[in-house]
Amino acid sequence: MKNIVAYDSTLRDGAQAQGISFTVEDKLKIVSRLDRLGIKYIEAGNPGSNPKDLEFFERVQKLKLNNAKIIAFGSTRKVNLSVQEDANVKSLLTAGTSAVTIFGKSWDFHVTDILKTSLDENISMIYDTISFFKAKGKEVVFDAEHFFDGYKANPEYAMKTLETAFNAGADSLCLCDTNGGAFPQEIFDITSLVVGTFKCQIGIHCHNDNGMAVANSIMAIQAGAVQVQGTMNGYGERCGNANLCTIIPNVQLKLEYECIPRENVSFLTQTARYVSEIANIIHDERAPYVGRFAFAHKAGMHADAVNKNSIAYEHIEPEIVGNERTFLMSEVAGRSAVLHIINQVDESITKDSPETKQILEKMKELEHEGYQYEGAESSFELVIRKLLGKYQSFFDLREFKVIVNEPSVDDVNSSAMVKIKVDGEDEISAADGDGPVNALDGAIRRALERFYPNLSEMKLTDYKVRVLDSRSATAAKVRVLIESTDGSEVWTTIGVSTDIIDASWKALVDSIEYKLIKDKENNS
Repeated sequence: MKNIVAYDSTLRDGAQAQGISFTVEDKLKIVSRLDRLGIKYIEAGNPGSNPKDLEFFERVQKLKLNNAKIIAFGSTRKVNLSVQEDANVKSLLTAGTSAVTIFGKSWDFHVTDILKTSLDENISMIYDTISFFKAKGKEVVFDAEHFFDGYKANPEYAMKTLETAFNAGADSLCLCDTNGGAFPQEIFDITSLVVGTFKCQIGIHCHNDNGMAVANSIMAIQAGAVQVQGTMNGYGERCGNANLCTIIPNVQLKLEYECIPRENVSFLTQTARYVSEIANIIHDERAPYVGRFAFAHKAGMHADAVNKNSIAYEHIEPEIVGNERTFLMSEVAGRSAVLHIINQVDESITKDSPETKQILEKMKELEHEGYQYEGAESSFELVIRKLLGKYQSFFDLREFKVIVNEPSVDDVNSSAMVKIKVDGEDEISAADGDGPVNALDGAIRRALERFYPNLSEMKLTDYKVRVLDSRSATAAKVRVLIESTDGSEVWTTIGVSTDIIDASWKALVDSIEYKLIKDKENNS
C-alpha cells in the first residue's frame, strides 16, 4: 500500500486566518490531538517571529508524542547576509526540532520585484540555508513558494530552485500553489514532471483561493506526490488552506493509500471539532466527512431509502470517520426519519406503533405554530420524551426578570434574575450580560451549577432569530435557535413566541435540560 505523509500546518498557516489567535496552551493541546490522530508532521510556527512561538518550542519538547514530528518553519537566509549572521536561521536552531521547513522563492517575479535581488543570489540563498541545516543534522523540507506560478512564468528557473535545494541535501521538495489559483490538470502535469525528475520525497501545499485546494492536492498525489500539506478544517489566510479533514479520508478511503493509521480514521470528526473549539471558530456543519450535515437526510424518500440501505444516499458509513447519521425533522420527513429519533429514546417503538403516529401529528401541529425541527433535533427529542412519558424535569422555574438598560462603557447593558426550585430547594440568582439572552444564560447557569456542576462545561456557540410573519410587525412571532456545546457534543434547541425573550428562554431551557438528560444517561 502506498504511504502518503500527512503534514499539518494548522498552528502556523492556519493561525494566519482572520479571527484565530492560538495561545501556547492552545497549541500544545492541538499538538496532542493531532498526534493522536496520526499526523506525521506538525508545523508549529516560526520561532523567529514572536516570543510566544519560542515559548511553545521550549514546552513542546516535554510532550510525549507517539506519531508526530514537530517542525520549525522559517525562510532562506536574507539577501546579502551570511547564514551564520541571520537571526531567523539562528532561531530555527534554538527551536530544538529535529526537522525544519525552509521556504524559498521559486517564481522569478518574486525574486526580482519583491525581494529586489538577483536570480543568482536567490539560488545561493536556497543552497546556503539548506546545506547549513543539513550540516547540523536536521531533516529539511524545502517549500518552493509560488512554484506553480513560477513554473508557468519561467519553468527553467523554477526547476533550478528545486535542483538547488535537492543538491543542498533537502529531504523533501514541496510544491506550493501559494496564490491558490492553479487548476487540477495543471497541478497534475507539473507535479508529474517534478516527480519524474527528482528522486526524493515530493510534497504538495495548496491554498483555496479558487476553491480547488483539496482537488489540487488529490491530483498531486495521483501524480506521485507522497507528502500532503494542509490544515484542520481548511483554516488559513484569505480563503484558507487545503483541508486535511477532507483530504485524509479521500486519500485513505477512496484512493486506499495509508495516510494515518487505519484505526485512527474514526477520530477525525472529533479532532476537527476539537480544533474548531480551541480556535473559537463555529464548526462548518456542511463540511464533507466531519460536518453535522454531512450525513443528514430530510426528504422522506431519502430517509426511508437510507434506513433500508445506507449506500442509497451515502458514499461511506459515517461511523468510519467518527460522524453519525441524522434525519432532519420536518413535515416532509416521513415516518422513517421520525422513527430514527424516537428509537434513540425507546427502541421498542416501530414505524407502525400508535406512538409514532401521535408524535408525527404533534410535530406537524408544532410546525404549524412556527417550530422547525430540522435544525433543532434536540428540542424534538424532548418533545418525544414528554409524549412517551420519559421526560425528567431537573428544575422548576418560579420566575425570571430581565432589565435592559442603556449601553454602558463595558457593553454590559442587561441584567437578569431567575428563581428556580431543585428537589424542593429554592435558588435565586442574578447576572449581568451583553444583551438579555446573555444575562439570562448567566443567571440560570449560576443558579443551577450548584446542583449540576457539569453545566460549567457548556456554552452557547450560536444564536439565531427569525421573524415568522413580518406583516404583524412588532407583534410577529419569532423563532429562536440556540446552538450549544460542551466541547465534545453540539446540539441545537428552539423556542417560538411573540416575545423574543420568552422564545429565547424556551430554547435556553431546552438546551440545559438536554445536556442534563444526556449526562445522566451517559453516567448511568
